[in-house]
Amino acid sequence: MNKNQRMRSIALGLSLAFATIAVVPMAMADSMSSMSSGKTVMVGGAAMYPSKNIIQNAVNSNDHTTLVAAVKAAGLVDTLSGTGPFTVFAPTNEAFAALPTGTVDTLLKPENKADLTKILTYHVVAGKMTSKDLEKAAKAGNGKAVLKTVEGDSITVAKIDGKWTVTDDKGNVANITIPNVIQSNGVIFVIDKVLMP
Repeated sequence: MNKNQRMRSIALGLSLAFATIAVVPMAMADSMSSMSSGKTVMVGGAAMYPSKNIIQNAVNSNDHTTLVAAVKAAGLVDTLSGTGPFTVFAPTNEAFAALPTGTVDTLLKPENKADLTKILTYHVVAGKMTSKDLEKAAKAGNGKAVLKTVEGDSITVAKIDGKWTVTDDKGNVANITIPNVIQSNGVIFVIDKVLMP
């Protein structure tokens, strides 16, 4: 092999190596995007990563410190860290603060764990439902999707004037302020009111 042939061979080898390097990350990126099936969304000043579970993400949100404290007090951390999937309607700190004075403190007491668990599981629906799924369910239900919660009672999701709302059994209406926060074990919808079974 003469010098020119050797140079061509090296150049060909390098170009194949660079082509491989360029293709592998693209293939990996395509694979990762299909796995995560969602974008990273900012909630409460923190990134909510689709690769992390509900608890791993929620603990970083400055808007959900009360919810996280309640989940811990109710002993639901392991459940919401599990495989699920779950759809969680997550009230903000402001939503909890809007409850009658002393309600949250009372619910966080060990003797009220059963009541707290009932309220929290009323915010959880088994399965993963995105806005598209809610839209489909609402369409099938003449504009309203009645969803059975893990607690056992139902909530009603509807789109009013282009905005999604969640109505509890007592008639309280919460607005969905941030939809489709995709998690590795489900999806979170941020809401502005605490739902009551």
